[in-house]
Amino acid sequence: MQIDSTYPQLLGNLSQLAEKNGYIDPELYTKYDVKRGLRDANGKGVLVGLTSIGNVYGYDVVDGKPVAVPGKLIYRGYDVEDIISDIEKAENFGFEQVIYLLLFGELPNASQLAEFDALLGEFRNLPANFVEDMILKSPSSDIMNKLARSVLVSYSYDPNPEDTSIINNLYQCVQLIARFPAMVAYGYQAKRRFYDGKSMYLHNPLPNLSTAENFLRLIRADKNYDRLEAEILDLALILHAEHGGGNNSSLTVHVVSSADTDTYSAIGAAVGSLKGRRHGGANIKVMEMMADIKANVQDWSNEREVGDYLRKIVRKEAFDRTGLVYGQGHAVYTISDPRATLLREKARKLAEVKKSTEEFELYCSIEKIFPGIFKEEKGDNKSICTNVDFYSGFVYSMLGIPPELYTPIFAISRIAGWSAHRLEEIISGGRIYRPAFKQVGENRSYVPLDARA
Repeated sequence: MQIDSTYPQLLGNLSQLAEKNGYIDPELYTKYDVKRGLRDANGKGVLVGLTSIGNVYGYDVVDGKPVAVPGKLIYRGYDVEDIISDIEKAENFGFEQVIYLLLFGELPNASQLAEFDALLGEFRNLPANFVEDMILKSPSSDIMNKLARSVLVSYSYDPNPEDTSIINNLYQCVQLIARFPAMVAYGYQAKRRFYDGKSMYLHNPLPNLSTAENFLRLIRADKNYDRLEAEILDLALILHAEHGGGNNSSLTVHVVSSADTDTYSAIGAAVGSLKGRRHGGANIKVMEMMADIKANVQDWSNEREVGDYLRKIVRKEAFDRTGLVYGQGHAVYTISDPRATLLREKARKLAEVKKSTEEFELYCSIEKIFPGIFKEEKGDNKSICTNVDFYSGFVYSMLGIPPELYTPIFAISRIAGWSAHRLEEIISGGRIYRPAFKQVGENRSYVPLDARA
């Protein structure tokens, strides 16, 4: 169909009208004490719910004032650092244990874990004809959108999708957790074939492999990976599995679930939230920024030269001119992000194997010098720490994983936390989310159509 030549001009005029009437004076938010982004003026999140699933610590309150402390990430009362330490000592893959812990509130013993692993293994394959009909016949240039569609159409393959009982919701969630790696991998292969003009490889997941091992197997032409590669991906999955109920995608699960809708609608909405570059897509911005830094800094080992370019970025003179140094700073963590600390140490080992030590040292240099640069440039004594997004993209790049899979990997991990929050909302919520918005536009007298200018 040929589009009328006036179409772009009409849209242009309408977009200007929409922009004009969509503008709200920022001073009104202060006047009416609006908690923009559900945050207080000091950036602290507004308390809108309770959860026993996860928690994030970045400061203590002493004499009524926040005091910065090293960050802690807690899953069901357990420090994630302790969980990972035990997993590494036992030389096991740990993401499946974390899924169990988040869903059921307890660490599994050996027999419970074996049973749960077997259940996940049984569910890993997608339904008959799903790949051909729902993925290959309608490929997407964006894998997160393809994943959201795969989640939503799973409704049609479920014989009882509207049953909101706890047991059925658990069944649906565990199936989605098990199937996310295949949904992502096949969506990626379809994208390679239809948008990149490259070969497509469709491998079956194996029930005896961990989530990390299966994913590496599914996305690689030769299906090969080594132990270190699988271990570091497993670590990344553990670190991204949950982050409290206040992060945007987990809150989305609570909001949508509170409307008493089905599991697929709630999880599909969460995927849409995570896609955003202010949320799950942040590590892609880090990689884009790092490529720019590497292209414009001649001596990566020279901290002064690196610092000078960082100052240009902060001053909006370089990179994307936003003034943001991506991967630096966090809404809750102050002195340190434990996820970044743990991932950095694994990244060091992987960098040695992949001959990327020089690049790794550049990352470490930026982490070291940026807090001082931020304070000097902004005149702000706020504690700034490196967050997990700073290292995760670098780790994935060393694993040979393309950037379009970075956020989908986040989803493969976070579906565990989303599912736990879905169940928690169904069990303990009981009220639909309904915050208030204040109307600030003027009331006007209605004008009949034939009297309008």
